[in-house]
Amino acid sequence: MDLALAPETLARWQFGITTVYHFLFVPLTISLAALTAGLQTAWVRTEKEKYLKATKFWGKLFLINIAMGVVTGIVQEFQFGMNWSDYSRFVGDIFGAPLAFEALIAFFFESTFIGLWIFGWDKLPKRIHLACIWMVSIGTILSAYFILAANSWMQHPVGYKINKARGRAELTDFWQVLTQNTALAQAFHTLTASFLTGGAFMVGIAAFHLFRKRHVAVMKSSLRLGLVTVVIAGLLTAISGDTLGKVMFKQQPMKMAAAEALWDGQESAPFSIFAYGDVSKGHNTVELSIPGILSFLADDDFNSYVPGINDTNKAEQEKYGPGDYRPIIPVTFWAFRWMIGFGMASFAIGLVGLWLTRKKFMLPEHLRVGEDEVPHLVLFRKKALGPKLSRLYWLIAIWTLGFPLIANSWGWIFTEMGRQPWVVYGVLQTRSAVSPGVSQGEVITSMTVFTALYAILAVIEVKLLVKYIKAGPPELTDDDLNPPTKIGGDSRDADKPMAFSY
Repeated sequence: MDLALAPETLARWQFGITTVYHFLFVPLTISLAALTAGLQTAWVRTEKEKYLKATKFWGKLFLINIAMGVVTGIVQEFQFGMNWSDYSRFVGDIFGAPLAFEALIAFFFESTFIGLWIFGWDKLPKRIHLACIWMVSIGTILSAYFILAANSWMQHPVGYKINKARGRAELTDFWQVLTQNTALAQAFHTLTASFLTGGAFMVGIAAFHLFRKRHVAVMKSSLRLGLVTVVIAGLLTAISGDTLGKVMFKQQPMKMAAAEALWDGQESAPFSIFAYGDVSKGHNTVELSIPGILSFLADDDFNSYVPGINDTNKAEQEKYGPGDYRPIIPVTFWAFRWMIGFGMASFAIGLVGLWLTRKKFMLPEHLRVGEDEVPHLVLFRKKALGPKLSRLYWLIAIWTLGFPLIANSWGWIFTEMGRQPWVVYGVLQTRSAVSPGVSQGEVITSMTVFTALYAILAVIEVKLLVKYIKAGPPELTDDDLNPPTKIGGDSRDADKPMAFSY
């Protein structure tokens, strides 16, 4: 009980709650910005009203999401000074650099252009206005990259030296921090997973409207874009995950072994589908696995040797001194599986949906529909699914919007808990990073307040999203369809002396 309520444990719980909650919004922000920009590009190129309606609809959901993401992100950063002051003091010279770049370059870049995009619909020529949302998209990706570079340094510290006189780590090569293979692999994986998240979000909402036969033209285009995004992003997420796994195998062998509950090193190491073991005795009592797969995932060789948990723990004890260097094995093992399982389920549902709603030229005449008609779900060339199976697929597609969010959450739990007991791998342990002057009661109080605040924000977020999702795409006005041809508007604004501030 004392360990469960220790300030270190409570501080970790608080950081975990705020981080997982915040990261629900990050992948949606990254992907919806780009998908909205793509839809607006389609409108500018074709001038089809359905693309403009789709841009305004998905753009509104994007704005709700990014507002919540900014609020929760700011709160998260305060925790470094609140509960993790020893961490901030020790690594602030390094960790602060990419975060400063994120705030000074990416965030201001992003926020400037998002303001121009929000207020510039009837004030900017449509191509300049389109450029603004693309700049927002670039800003979200840059912002994510700088933060991931900071986190990657915690996973694999490079470009630094230890100043023993001052008792802290100091930056020696910022470029190495930004471009090391851990940062590149983690950014690749996170960005592809973000687009998987945004694509599934779009598929689920489009399926919701198509199931009810509402806003059909707009939602058919949105569904198609979402399905293509899910399939492409799903493939890239698998590829990037494989790349990141190989990096992890070389840099954090304990995390790889814990992900598979591999207690003793072996050649042709298996991939565990299911395992149940005794952590205290260091072995599995029940295990279902596929031989050789883990060796291939780790080293592109079905016969290569993979060190186990017991081997790696002994090696780290010899290197870093006495102690237990194992993470919480059941959490790491199952987090890895939930991440993969929900991600693969999203990809599979997207792939099936792409086939079921394929283009007209691949269908016989009697199964083709008009632009304003809900598409038939066609499994075989001449036979559409019956009402019950069609209903089932639409319902599954609606629920799919939450699958990548679950996968992302478990992915971050695996990433961070698999590194324990290190907060900076091989350099600083978590127990040495907490604020020494923060009491148990203070952490409990702040965690309770933050959790309650986030619960309130969750209710607000869900209600706003549900409200605008149910409302569907907006009706267009003449001003929407005929944007100005010069900055600041045109003669239509002559009677509006404050037009630019509206």
